[in-house]
Amino acid sequence: MPRQTDSSPIAVGVVGLGSLGRRLCQQFVELPRSELVAISDVDPDGLAEVGDSFDVPEAHRYPSFEAFLDSAPMDAVAVATPNGLHYEQTSAVLDRGLHVLCEKPLATDAEEAYELTTRAEASDQTVMVGYQRHFNPAYKRAHDEWAEGDRVPRFITGEVTHDWQSYYEKEDDWRMNPELSGGGHLLNVGTHVIDAILWTTGLTPTHVNAYVDFHDDEQVFDRQSSIIIEFAEGAVANVSDTGVVARTREHVHIWDDEGAIYLEGHEWDDRTGYVIDDEGTEHHPYDGYERWLSKGTAFLDAIETGETPPATARDGLKAVLITMAAYESGRRNERVALDELYPFASDVFQ
Repeated sequence: MPRQTDSSPIAVGVVGLGSLGRRLCQQFVELPRSELVAISDVDPDGLAEVGDSFDVPEAHRYPSFEAFLDSAPMDAVAVATPNGLHYEQTSAVLDRGLHVLCEKPLATDAEEAYELTTRAEASDQTVMVGYQRHFNPAYKRAHDEWAEGDRVPRFITGEVTHDWQSYYEKEDDWRMNPELSGGGHLLNVGTHVIDAILWTTGLTPTHVNAYVDFHDDEQVFDRQSSIIIEFAEGAVANVSDTGVVARTREHVHIWDDEGAIYLEGHEWDDRTGYVIDDEGTEHHPYDGYERWLSKGTAFLDAIETGETPPATARDGLKAVLITMAAYESGRRNERVALDELYPFASDVFQ
């Protein structure tokens, strides 16, 4: 990607002003290399509130996404809308020649995610997906040991727990709308663990076997799931995901012949980790670090330098493929082969 050489701040617009979008707005206001120049949301109250909070001129507050793209003076766009809009809106941003940060998931359909990835990799624009664990020091250590190193994982476990109980009970949130969500808790939250396992290990998945507890008769919204991912290198990963418990906890544990790295998280605080050596001794090298505003910083860095962002469209595609394979395995109640489900994506994990 070409480097942006203009010394003026990068003009950023944000579409989707829920919790993720508001945090991104705050980052682009506080970071000296960027300027929040426009916002868009279909909710007029939220649009006014965020615009007032971050001093966005009323002329650059857009209830229409199309008007936002056509009229706002932007270099880059952050897409933080509901999942089902990511493909269409990211495509439209690329059509305008703008850089884009798309929150996860990249898309809610495997072929659409593949199309976006192919387009992103052929483009001069920066395309980043919002997987913040890619610039977390503990996860980066695991990535350097396995995906970039010469160690070979043998056994992996991943788990995330979270409270979505009110969504399932009331069914009045966009997450329970199939056109907007595209899936349930696994696609919205469990995707972080799936992505983390794929990115840190660099392994090549071949099969997925999943039990999925669906909330609806149409088998779109999962409540919880248990997934086995098999890899060509001989490793196996067990992923557990639930949205019907009271607290948020997360872990990814990766073992090989030299020991393990344990990656841990409480609520939505920074994820930390520790190392277990080949004699079983624990080492804790990650105390006290801070990564405030890293997502915005990483996006701006990639735009300015022209280098590959830490979480790419291909990373987003990989997570979508495994997630959608898990849903399909759950619906069929059988183990599925990725090359049979996605013959168009045979080169993705190479």
